[in-house]
Amino acid sequence: MELLRTPDSRFLDLPDYPFAPHYADLNDPEGNQLRMHYVDEGAGAETLLLLHGEPSWSYLYRHMIAPLVAAGYRVLAPDLIGFGRSDKPPQRGDYSYKRHVQWLQCWLDTLKLEGITLFCQDWGGLLGLRLVASQPQRFARVVTANTFLPTADRPPSEAFMGWRNYSQEVHCFPVGSVIQRGCLRTLSDEECAAYDAPFLNETYKSGARQFPLLVPIEQDDTEAEVNRQAWTQLVQYRKPWLTLFSDADPITAGGDRAFQKLIPGCQGQPHKVMPGGHFLQEDCSEELCRAIIVFIEQNPVG
Repeated sequence: MELLRTPDSRFLDLPDYPFAPHYADLNDPEGNQLRMHYVDEGAGAETLLLLHGEPSWSYLYRHMIAPLVAAGYRVLAPDLIGFGRSDKPPQRGDYSYKRHVQWLQCWLDTLKLEGITLFCQDWGGLLGLRLVASQPQRFARVVTANTFLPTADRPPSEAFMGWRNYSQEVHCFPVGSVIQRGCLRTLSDEECAAYDAPFLNETYKSGARQFPLLVPIEQDDTEAEVNRQAWTQLVQYRKPWLTLFSDADPITAGGDRAFQKLIPGCQGQPHKVMPGGHFLQEDCSEELCRAIIVFIEQNPVG
């Protein structure tokens, strides 16, 4: 598999992102060798895993990492393959839903992570929830925010199809502008440029371009069936589960109610509707951190 690697110089002096890089060398089940970047801050006994989605990277969590570390947690925020400082296959055919799950699984295994509190948004949920379903013993708690686990049993929303079509038709995929359109607050020019930093040119954006096509929207999609099987496990999940969906995201609106209805672990938890757009980490990072901390404190392990 051919791989691209963004030069380190692209990540110098990004606003509010002082974190030292960490790398894991992955050997996936198909024999591919890839390097995956992650932020690793704090040394608390509790491990918080923050999973980003499309087309963001760990920069999305820059305003949440320090407060969560200050609260006493170890905080990890990986860059998915194809994003951030992680390796980027330039061939779109090298990206698949299954491979993304495998790459994230390899990373968890390499770091030997256990007792995880998962916070997942966007594709972070499509990937992370598959791992929760297959390895529930590895996770202590789950927080879902503006995400879903699609089974294609219902037609996709107009908002999602509009995004899917745009992502394929636009000549130059404007990562920073896409993030801005998913936020309520106005990002600075420097922040938008930081979201663009991993992508030297369109070849580096193959993963970002491909992600919208990997969401299963047809019932006979193999990954739709795998997700149905995952749901048979998740509807039995009784460990603490919190929803923190925003009030201004047309793509995932109402998804919080579905989780609360179906997941036993959601019962009795302090679910909140947060003020923000799709990328609520940009709009309400302080509120998110407070809600996560309260959730963990109210649901101690053991």
